[in-house]
Amino acid sequence: MEYRWRYQDEQGQEVDGPVVAFVDQTEAEEWFGTSWEELREAGVARVTLLRSEAEVYGPMSLSPAGDDQLR
Repeated sequence: MEYRWRYQDEQGQEVDGPVVAFVDQTEAEEWFGTSWEELREAGVARVTLLRSEAEVYGPMSLSPAGDDQLR
């Protein structure tokens, strides 16, 4: 099974983002750790890590700490 990220805007609607798949969770998280600022600048407000189509965790806000608008 592969891992991938789901990208959403501030309203929770899915938005386009890089189409990348990872063989394990660690690889997905390492990629995210180097890419999250670019995603935020491209309009992604939150992400969810998926394994196949099952949610591993998320949604996780890309807003700076203390500026989280998720409710």
